[in-house]
Amino acid sequence: MKFALIKERKTPPDRRVVFSPQKLQELKSKFPDCEILVESSAIRVFSDKAYEEAGFKVTSDVSDCDVLLGVKEVPIEALIPDKKYFFFSHTIKEQPYNRDLLRAILDKNIELYDHETIVDERGNRLIGFGRYAGIVGAYNGFRALGLRDGLFDLPKVENLPDYTSVKKELSRIQLPNLKILLTGSGKVAYGAKEILDYLNIKKVGIESYLSDNFDEPVYCMVDVLDYNKRKDGQLLDKYDFYNNPTAYESDFMRFAKVTDYFIAGHFYDQDAPFLFTREDAKRKDFNINLIADVSCDIDGPVASTIRPSTIAEPFYGYHPKTENEVEYNDPKAITVMAVDNLPCELPKDASEGFGEMFLQHVIPAFFNNDKDGILKRAKITENGQLTQRFSYLQNYVDGKN
Repeated sequence: MKFALIKERKTPPDRRVVFSPQKLQELKSKFPDCEILVESSAIRVFSDKAYEEAGFKVTSDVSDCDVLLGVKEVPIEALIPDKKYFFFSHTIKEQPYNRDLLRAILDKNIELYDHETIVDERGNRLIGFGRYAGIVGAYNGFRALGLRDGLFDLPKVENLPDYTSVKKELSRIQLPNLKILLTGSGKVAYGAKEILDYLNIKKVGIESYLSDNFDEPVYCMVDVLDYNKRKDGQLLDKYDFYNNPTAYESDFMRFAKVTDYFIAGHFYDQDAPFLFTREDAKRKDFNINLIADVSCDIDGPVASTIRPSTIAEPFYGYHPKTENEVEYNDPKAITVMAVDNLPCELPKDASEGFGEMFLQHVIPAFFNNDKDGILKRAKITENGQLTQRFSYLQNYVDGKN
């Protein structure tokens, strides 16, 4: 088996990589029969020299490799036919902008494995950059707060070398009394929680959060059944919500009335209720004035997220009355942070964490006959066709939806 770490070619550039030099050495020691090449890259967070010093060949030609490992979408013109590719393809939700990419993958007889589709037998994702999205998203929200209200001036994460430096910067800020709401129960939410806990912000329960006043900053972490309720009043478990989202309506306003800073770290299903609508945001009792929307579903469940923001310009304002974008520090605006590629700001830590998961969950499948079904579940295309698990994408490929 011959693997290659491929060069990231998407614009804007992404400095992340599936494996650091050290993690690649660990892979080689565990599976000595495999061969590993590294495609030369001037933008990768780890230099070509670092891989060479770790004992790996760096080359501009990886066409003789079997499995090509990348992070972001591979441009159509760079795809090598008849290979196995791993990358985030952004096709499984039928994203229109990548329809031609999936068509090209089929035409070129490529086996595509999307990092998002690498799941266990219960459908739980095994790898991803979610933790670092949550970490950077929560930090960016505090950065917006400091700049907007003149409280402190945190540097951009992209200008810091690593997560340790991020925490060092946070150590010097003083927060005002505010209530922070965090939605979600996965890697993104727990990444954001790391930041809140590092700042020694007190975690409180739902009832206390909703009814009590505090003389210090506090946060409350809530899941789907806390901010949604069945329309018929039944109290069932969260799996009922997952299976029957249309039977539910939002109960988010009870939190919006008392929250200052909202960190959206939840996963959203298109059939689920919106957390809050544009009409909700117009209400006089809507108190939220700062949102770090890590989930970043545009024109979706968080009404103020009207577009993604960028690492270069991470903040904008949403004016609830006019429903238009304004300056992030407009006194009548909800300040929005909606960067959709947050882990790119911490490429070193994010890459190291990703490689840890990939080595644990994916690489062994190539050497144990995929005994746990990891590769089988993750495979989107094979022999120029969609696999059965992803056959629902056929209308998308055919342009019928």
